[in-house]
Amino acid sequence: MKELVILLEEPSAKEVLDIIIPKIAPELIYRCFYFQGKQDLEKNITRKLKGYQNPDACFLIIRDKDAGDCIKIKEDLLNKCRDSGKKKYKVRIMCHELETIYLADLKAVEQGLKIKNLVSLQEKKLYRQPDLFPNPKKTLKELAIKHNGFYSDIAGSRAIAPYLDLNNKRSSCFFNLINAIKELSV
Repeated sequence: MKELVILLEEPSAKEVLDIIIPKIAPELIYRCFYFQGKQDLEKNITRKLKGYQNPDACFLIIRDKDAGDCIKIKEDLLNKCRDSGKKKYKVRIMCHELETIYLADLKAVEQGLKIKNLVSLQEKKLYRQPDLFPNPKKTLKELAIKHNGFYSDIAGSRAIAPYLDLNNKRSSCFFNLINAIKELSV
């Protein structure tokens, strides 16, 4: 039985995936395992993959870039996957943080958090390329406060995710994540 196993560094990413995966691949059976941060995730990848018993399982590892070197982080994670002996896996690095994908879709933020007048900001240079934000979570929190709203990781993810445009290409990391899910679900 085909199964997608997703390893995450935090629970808020699971909230998003639980909403978008059924839209991308309705028949896909998937499981999300989240860890206590990126070090815990990295420490347990090889063991988790190696110990997973379903021979038809494929794996998706999702980690924030934060301030690290994206290429080095991805190569390290790919090596951990290779060390597991599994053959079907992909690694996706979120540009800085999960909140990057929300800044790429201010309409979804506006609808999810019930904050008015955010969509108009999307055409400003800063919001056209959200992957360049060095601290998207902080930016999103400040944006919410400025517009009399509030953002917290898990509740915010739950609120915004139903409105995300899955064809949005403003964030390359989101676009690549969507494509990875599609590829692994076939």
